Amino acid sequence: MAESMKGLKRSHRAAEVTKADIGSTVTVMGWVQKSRNKGGVIFVDLRDRSGILQIIFEEANCGSEVFEKAARLRSEFVIAVVGEVCERAGAVNTNLATGEIEVVARQLRILAESETPPFHIEENSKTKDEVRLKYRYLDLRRPDIQRNMIMRSKACIVIRNFLAENGFLEIETPMLTKSTPEGARDYLVPSRVHPGSFYALPQSPQLFKQLLMVSGYDRYFQLARCFRDEDLRADRQPEFTQVDMELSFVDVDDVIDVNERLLARLFKEILDVEVPLPIPRMTWQEAMDRFGSDKPDTRFGMELVDVTNVVKDCGFGVFSGAVAAGGSVRGINARGQGQMPRKKIDALTAFVKDYGAKGLAYIALGEDGAVKSSFAKFMSEEEMQALISAMQGEAGDLLLFAADSNKVVWASLGALRIHLAEMLGLLDKNQYNFLWVTEFPLLEWSDEEQRFTAMHHPFTMPMEEDLQYIDSDPGRVRAKAYDIVLNGTEIGGGSVRIHQDDIQEKMFEVLGFTKERAYDQFGFLLDAFRYGVPPHAGLAYGLDRLIMLMSKVDTIRDVIAFPKVKDASCLMTGAPTVVDDKQLQELGIAAVSEEEEN
Repeated sequence: MAESMKGLKRSHRAAEVTKADIGSTVTVMGWVQKSRNKGGVIFVDLRDRSGILQIIFEEANCGSEVFEKAARLRSEFVIAVVGEVCERAGAVNTNLATGEIEVVARQLRILAESETPPFHIEENSKTKDEVRLKYRYLDLRRPDIQRNMIMRSKACIVIRNFLAENGFLEIETPMLTKSTPEGARDYLVPSRVHPGSFYALPQSPQLFKQLLMVSGYDRYFQLARCFRDEDLRADRQPEFTQVDMELSFVDVDDVIDVNERLLARLFKEILDVEVPLPIPRMTWQEAMDRFGSDKPDTRFGMELVDVTNVVKDCGFGVFSGAVAAGGSVRGINARGQGQMPRKKIDALTAFVKDYGAKGLAYIALGEDGAVKSSFAKFMSEEEMQALISAMQGEAGDLLLFAADSNKVVWASLGALRIHLAEMLGLLDKNQYNFLWVTEFPLLEWSDEEQRFTAMHHPFTMPMEEDLQYIDSDPGRVRAKAYDIVLNGTEIGGGSVRIHQDDIQEKMFEVLGFTKERAYDQFGFLLDAFRYGVPPHAGLAYGLDRLIMLMSKVDTIRDVIAFPKVKDASCLMTGAPTVVDDKQLQELGIAAVSEEEEN
């Protein structure tokens, strides 16, 4: 039978009790981590979000009634204990913050009993994710998950305080908005009052924060909930949180400056890590050429080397043919891996095929100077030595090559580089390498739609010196866009926005928008821009990704209280679910089975 806590008031959380409290009486409350009955003494580990505290029940101190009640305690019972803080009689537990003390109980109340949980509440649980997420309320009791959530809370406070100190106003934008399908899929919400019409949940507050700049609010921020109906992966969820900001009367350097100072403050206060400023910058083109990725991990080398000019006229048709077709040949040097078994090299070849590569050529340089290669018979000795020299190959190295279009070569070798780093243990989670990637292409060609699409969004400002190419060579135009990358993960991105009518109209034209379509989707923003719009720019962080990296975990699910799984469902609540016909009728919606439709 659960008891009331009437008359009791918690004096400390478990780990707040220290040696300084020895001799004093405390009241602590929490969950039973474990209970050990040693006959005349019962040891109970009491757990709350702060940590664990050992409680001692001795019949001589607490009386037979309390002692008998303590003997009933099981894991996850919720209890309140009043007792005296004493120096630990047994061995000190160096693994606990409270390992030098214990509480000798005088009173005990069982506030709630618990069934045996489906898994043990412990750090680094080996329980299957499906079970943990079904019982997420239990999973959230685990100390490692609680530390992540506490870190997230503290990080949000640091971010809010810093931005407020720097003149930003926190302003909320609507959750029920207009659908603008240019981008990821929207989550749609049917309107009961307007039958047949739908709201969209925001993919970002982009248009509203630009309107706030038109409205003169100068510096805005928001910890914004955003929604995208897209396929999930380790660092993606259908609903997520952005640290969103927008600034007026600024250019690229101004946005970068305030965000560098924000990151330095955040990492110092939360992790006691110094972020050296200024953070290095790299253009998109350099990032792709050196790392095959627009979010390069710079914690290790193994950079891509362009050997196109070295092999363009060689006897190996795979290389010379790729160059003749307008592509490139690039390689990476896996230093010290020249003895890698052929079976593993074949596995690497299979790996790059997932990124569009047709294969992977290699040269293995033995410690004895011997050269093993998948294509040596097609090359002269001089051609082979020139290639090895271009790759700075040394005895014991493994040289790996891809030959195809730039897009395929970058994608395959960029992914292979990270894959090898994981295999070889080169990724140090205690190292934080920040990088700004700048000057992205303004547009990218969509084979599916047979037109140019905006790499970021239709309101991104082109670099002024590239505007001359907007009609003749749109793919050449660079954007005033910038991403902030941490250890190979994009944690944020933004751009300077277009605030001139003629440039915005030209951007819509290049994207294939008619004036009617542009006004249909973005008319309220374009109308607002007729009334005096300041130059403005912004940036948004993926808060979940950022906290994932700060917490050194491998999935954002471990830093979100109630996450979804890969099919965007919630294992705990069962969402999404079928709703009853009455609700659908009120919304003017009919759910039709595939059989009925056919």
